[in-house]
Amino acid sequence: MKTLVGALLLAVSAQAQTDPTLMTVNGIPVSRSEFEYSYNKNNSEGVIDKKSVEEYVDLFVNYKLKVVAALDERIDTTQAFLNEFAQYRDQQIRPMLITDEDVETEARQIYNRTQHYVDSLGGLVKPAHILLSLSQKADNAQQQAIKQRADSIYQALVGGADFADMARRFSDDKSTAPGGGELPWIQPGQTVKAFEQAAYALKVGEMSKPVLSDFGYHIILLKDKANFFPYDSLRADIITFIERRGIKESIMDRKVKELATAAGKDTKTYMDDKAKEFAAKDAELNNLIREYHDGLLLFEISNREVWDRAAKDEAGLKNYFKKNKKKYAWEQPRFKGIAYRCRDKEDVKRVQKAIKKLPFDQWADCLRTTFNADSVLRIRVEKGIFKEGDNSLIDRDGFKKKGVAVTPLTDYPYEAVYGKVLKAPKEYTDVKNQVTADYQDELEKAWVESLRRRYPVTIDRAVLSTVNKH
Repeated sequence: MKTLVGALLLAVSAQAQTDPTLMTVNGIPVSRSEFEYSYNKNNSEGVIDKKSVEEYVDLFVNYKLKVVAALDERIDTTQAFLNEFAQYRDQQIRPMLITDEDVETEARQIYNRTQHYVDSLGGLVKPAHILLSLSQKADNAQQQAIKQRADSIYQALVGGADFADMARRFSDDKSTAPGGGELPWIQPGQTVKAFEQAAYALKVGEMSKPVLSDFGYHIILLKDKANFFPYDSLRADIITFIERRGIKESIMDRKVKELATAAGKDTKTYMDDKAKEFAAKDAELNNLIREYHDGLLLFEISNREVWDRAAKDEAGLKNYFKKNKKKYAWEQPRFKGIAYRCRDKEDVKRVQKAIKKLPFDQWADCLRTTFNADSVLRIRVEKGIFKEGDNSLIDRDGFKKKGVAVTPLTDYPYEAVYGKVLKAPKEYTDVKNQVTADYQDELEKAWVESLRRRYPVTIDRAVLSTVNKH
């Protein structure tokens, strides 16, 4: 027993030496390999804003602090989180549970079913044909002309004319005519019924009379007959078929159920156990699963604390804009309003009257329900905050620029603009996207500062100095 305990202690000690703890965040250890995985992934070749290890430490700590906050909020226990995480994790684990033999077995089964179906209906046929095309809209005279031509060619063939030569000269199937009319191997259900029935009724070397199908008249020569192709000649195509049609997912579904049943577990428990087992053996997989786990937590907690909060905090956005108004000054004036075109002259003033007393964000709904609720659109409108050059009608009638050419719309001959020129934004909604982004940054900064005060972080500088150098 002492020998076993000693061996275990040595193994743990060796692991600690090969992958030491680089930092702790609220008492949770972070190994050097975890940090390296994140650093290297986010600073690979092609990344524009590469960070040094020292520069990346702060970003990584902030990331881990948010994950800890999400764990404190017990987001990882919600059913929505558990379902989404398990779905992603299982996408990584499930393929590891099936073997090449499982796929091979499925391929064999697909082949056997197809082989039985094809051979039971007559196997494969290899025909050649001469096609005289006939439009389905052809009148009686055209139909008779094509039929007579087909009969004439048939009689020439019966009289000894060479089939391949006649196909090259007269067949309207330009894809097969150069090859003497020869088609690839055909199986039941692969072509139109009239052609198939005629081809399968022939003996090898036998020729049909003209056969009418949806494409026109065919004269068919049966070149060969055979049973279904051998498995080895189709194996690669069947494997590709399995991959592309999602059949591999069905194989994995069955395998997971079989393995779980054999282990006496439900599928969820079985997959949980397998994920732990595989991750313990594969550092890359372990990092990938942890990254997704923590990434889901980060997204949800950030949405709660920053993104969704900022988007819904109208009072906060207004206040932020008021305090930072100079930050959003424009280099040139803007026109806040609409450029519109009407079918009827009377609607020009009606549009202005309809929206005159409404807030700007309600104009679009009002105009749509008042003027364009029916199938016939009475007006065409472009609404927004425009700078010079954005809209020619706004340039001419809003900014009063002379010499601006406006392309008229034939169905909407009456043009007008409504709104006002602003030298600077008057309210936060005039620059809403910018204000929202900046307000989110402010919330993010305050949140991170509170997390740093709330949760202790320790960094082993000696271990940090060995990142990517061991």
